[in-house]
Amino acid sequence: VALHSCGFWRPKSLLDTAGFALSFNSWHRKKHQDSQALWKHEAVQKYLETLNKEYQQVSHLLNADSINDFEQRTLRRRCADLSPIAAAFQEIKEAEREVQELESLCRELDSRDEKQLLELALEEKETLEKKIYTLCRKLFQLLIPKEKYDRSHVILEVTAGRTTGGDICQQFTKEMFEMYQNYADYKRWNFDIVNYTPAEIGGLHHAAAHISGDDVYRHLKYEGGTHRVQRIPEMGLSSRMQRIHTGTMSVIVLPQPEEVDVKVDPKDLRIDTFRAKGAGGQHVNKTDSAVRIVHLPTGLAVECQQERSQQMNKEIALRTLRAKLYQQIIEKQLSEEQGARKLQLGTRAQSERIRTYNFTQDRVTDHRISYDARNIKEILSGKEALDKLINRLLEFAEIEAVTEYLESLQSLEGGSC
Repeated sequence: VALHSCGFWRPKSLLDTAGFALSFNSWHRKKHQDSQALWKHEAVQKYLETLNKEYQQVSHLLNADSINDFEQRTLRRRCADLSPIAAAFQEIKEAEREVQELESLCRELDSRDEKQLLELALEEKETLEKKIYTLCRKLFQLLIPKEKYDRSHVILEVTAGRTTGGDICQQFTKEMFEMYQNYADYKRWNFDIVNYTPAEIGGLHHAAAHISGDDVYRHLKYEGGTHRVQRIPEMGLSSRMQRIHTGTMSVIVLPQPEEVDVKVDPKDLRIDTFRAKGAGGQHVNKTDSAVRIVHLPTGLAVECQQERSQQMNKEIALRTLRAKLYQQIIEKQLSEEQGARKLQLGTRAQSERIRTYNFTQDRVTDHRISYDARNIKEILSGKEALDKLINRLLEFAEIEAVTEYLESLQSLEGGSC
């Protein structure tokens, strides 16, 4: 905290609060690094100690009689920013002291008569360690800036790629779409299918869905990219020869804020109608209810065929088109954020695959964080196993953001107040 030379308190951002040297050169950023390991880093501790001290000073200044209304408002805002960080910091410190006391107690409890007491102490220690981990994640989430679109609904699209033989891409695309549908159900989100183009032999060429609920984009934003599958086809010569085939499919996740303010000139649109191909009841293939809209200036095309009414399909397609046009603006902003770039796929080429699903080894590998998960069926079920993988990605992104956040302080060190 500092008083300006003119007599009033000048607020400092979280970035320029610390005046100490930060160096992460001695800390190698391991890909399996977790929140607790980052918490223990000396530079992180010093930075948080500085914020905690500033919070105490700001609280003290708020009680002073000599500050005017402007200073009061400025200090209250700063206090509101620092209060949850200081509270989480103190909670972690207190939990760590309790763990140390339990460890000391466990070393003394070595006789048979005290075995039950030792088990209770170890159980309580495990509970405290889980609490510390949760608090560390909460603390780092408070430190990093909130992404503008994290709370948004999304348009999720899946598209089958190419393979050297068989229909594994189309089958895998169908499994992936069903996985996200199940995940939406697991997270209690709404999953509304916008477009569904099945393949001839039970697979899926392309599908799109509108997913709404709490923090949908935050959980799905790193799912966008090329997903690779390695498996032995269930039918054909390759299945008899036990030959492994490799295929890909792509996922696109577009955030869709509640109000997408993108003006579309009707003159720039070409609207075609055709008969629906997907499942939808007796009206399928009998009426031209499906709608395709092409945005001529950009070449963007969207389809909707899920509703019986052509007008409803047109409205949904227009909404999806606006979301895609809006995405061009969003991508420009996201590209400016270093943390987002690290987990975003570039050209969606196969060489830039983000995840591999190896059925023969029953393993899913996320290449961005070198994370392996077993039991593909559990992950494709779209429930707890997938949620664990997605949360691991989110934690990795948070750690990267905090690390860069703190490293940036070093470049600010030595600047004027």
